[in-house]
Amino acid sequence: MEDVPLDERGLSKLRWRCRRGLLENDLLIERFFDQYAPTLTIRQAEALGELMDLADNDLLDLLLRRKEATGELDRPDVRRVLEMLRKPASPLN
Repeated sequence: MEDVPLDERGLSKLRWRCRRGLLENDLLIERFFDQYAPTLTIRQAEALGELMDLADNDLLDLLLRRKEATGELDRPDVRRVLEMLRKPASPLN
């Protein structure tokens, strides 16, 4: 069930939940949604939600690879979403 695509309502709620206080985080998260919104799964949305529980500076440290996920966040699903968030934007052709 968790690998089921996220529906439009779920995606909208997730976007709202991902609004941050730091512009840098917002820019990286918006790029993530631009690239992955159509294919996000419920499992990925849950992992992203857990990352959103972090303080802005802690989240930015993870996104910029200053730190790696530890403790309860050190799981394959969270690490996968982190890699998706860290992925550079695709160049325009």
